[in-house]
Amino acid sequence: MPCAVTAASNSPMFTQSPKKLSPSFCRPATSPPPRSLSPLPLAIRKPFDNKGEDGGEDGSSKVMVLKRKRPARIDIPVLNMGFDNINTNEDKDVDRLSEMEVEGEGYSVYCKRGKRGGAMEDRYSAVLDLQGDSKQAFFGVFDGHGGAGAAEYVAKNLDRNIMNKVASRTQEGGIEEAVKEGYLATDVEFLKESIGGGTCCVTALVHEGSLFVSNAGDCRAVISQQGVAKALTVDHRPSRKDERNRIENLGGYVDCCRGVWRVQGSLAVSRAIGDSHLKEWVTAEPTTEVLRITEACEFLILASDGLWDKVSNQEAIDIAHPLCVGIDKPEPFSACKKLVDLSQSRGSLDDISVVVILLSRFIQ
Repeated sequence: MPCAVTAASNSPMFTQSPKKLSPSFCRPATSPPPRSLSPLPLAIRKPFDNKGEDGGEDGSSKVMVLKRKRPARIDIPVLNMGFDNINTNEDKDVDRLSEMEVEGEGYSVYCKRGKRGGAMEDRYSAVLDLQGDSKQAFFGVFDGHGGAGAAEYVAKNLDRNIMNKVASRTQEGGIEEAVKEGYLATDVEFLKESIGGGTCCVTALVHEGSLFVSNAGDCRAVISQQGVAKALTVDHRPSRKDERNRIENLGGYVDCCRGVWRVQGSLAVSRAIGDSHLKEWVTAEPTTEVLRITEACEFLILASDGLWDKVSNQEAIDIAHPLCVGIDKPEPFSACKKLVDLSQSRGSLDDISVVVILLSRFIQ
């Protein structure tokens, strides 16, 4: 399957970081200018007539030579062929990106469009200083399918919906439930937009010294704890026995198409936001892991399946660890890029989005 970021209170899609941003655009082929007509002389011969004023004494007619004027240049519009589900000029710029690089305060992002071509369907979100607290933040990676519309919408709205639910909790705790309600509310809102498609999600909410990591689909979160990889999410695929049973109990079915297990013979993930035509079986309800951030929690990797299909959890931590831990100036962006490049070198054709978050700044 086959990236919104802000360091303030909102999370617009791919908000550019002032530190580093080097997007590459795919330009649609332009039509050549219209070929100008050559102003060749045009000979007009009148009928033979001895008595006419053009007739010669020998009975032959004179030839009248005219010049054709050069026609005015015609403006031919250039059509954009291949970027669907685009609503604004801003969206067009994102869909045309072949890569996105962002370095924020304590985190970095690298997204690269897959080699199979088409529009970039991945999005990401990074929101710092939630509720005016520098120790609270929200991060996410969203892997769209059937177009970028769902990933785009969720990247812009999920953090707001979750925080609204968090703020409405009257008792202590209940954050895990608030995250679930935020996912489901975003799903309901998106389905009303009639945009189509869907998106897998993985998010990390840092709240009062704890980490709430959630996912719906096959985007994954892996934490480094003293150099040891620990997956904080479980991929939601229809090949899992529990997911298959849930779908079949709801009257759906799962079958294997060309080596890939799919819901109703269609979707290769069993949970996602969107996918209205499969909503009866494909739920947006996330699973959430909660842990306290301690000195042993070094950094967190959020990534789309474009990375995890080719790179193992421990391998990803081993590559990022020397760039993020035990050095004066950590280089999380270099870690992101190395991981993406490794996956592509192993044959990944999918869009790949990687967010690396240094957790030391959130310890309380």
